[in-house]
Amino acid sequence: MKHSTEEFARVAEQGTVLRCQVGSGAHGLSLDGQNDRDEMGVCVEPPEYVIGLRAFEQYIYRSQPEHTRSGFGDLDLTVYSLRKWTRLALEGNPAVLLPLFVPDHEIVTITPLGRDLRANAERFLSRRAGERYLGYLRAQRDRMAGTRGGKHTNRPELVEQHGFDTKYAYHMVRLGLQGVELLETGGLTLPMPEPDRGWLLALRRGEHSRDDALSRAKELEARLEELCRTSHLPEHPDTGWADRWLVRAYQQFWNES
Repeated sequence: MKHSTEEFARVAEQGTVLRCQVGSGAHGLSLDGQNDRDEMGVCVEPPEYVIGLRAFEQYIYRSQPEHTRSGFGDLDLTVYSLRKWTRLALEGNPAVLLPLFVPDHEIVTITPLGRDLRANAERFLSRRAGERYLGYLRAQRDRMAGTRGGKHTNRPELVEQHGFDTKYAYHMVRLGLQGVELLETGGLTLPMPEPDRGWLLALRRGEHSRDDALSRAKELEARLEELCRTSHLPEHPDTGWADRWLVRAYQQFWNES
């Protein structure tokens, strides 16, 4: 993979300012003996990758070979350049926003720059994030309901056991719940609080039906639609602040390095 070279590994390792767990463990939704570990990092790349001819957007590491599904104990790591992470965060990408809200015990690496990033979480948030959550939720619900084309599962063992992909279903509902919380409160609670955490774990274990999951997703979709109009969050993120912060962050990191 082009993002998994030794060169990119070195850039990520030397420049990481924040790295944390972002998968089911961080959400409090892991099942004993079934989970790999998903981590996300943010790094400051050297000047030659920003103002020179080289390019770096992310480094990807998987303990399993490409095209092999991760299993218990495997590590999936993505380390974004600070510029790319910031662009995605300002767009409201649900996965990319998670490092702003994970509890301290889920953090693997953090520097003063990483702490400053987390301290300014609200600067990245806007109703645009709600629109992203809503878009992902609709797409996943439509695929699960069979009203939109595209593959929605690579877990035939779950389909055989429960009649549907329970992991896909719980991710779908989790996305809706967290989108609603973000637009209502301006933050995310990790691990997820009860009673939603218990409901999602039951869904993952196959104790709720496919129709239960689709019904819950439909309710959350309606709530997200409303919040995209009425949330107290600003309509757009503070891109002016983010631009100034990025310039200062890169200059500071390069000077100290």
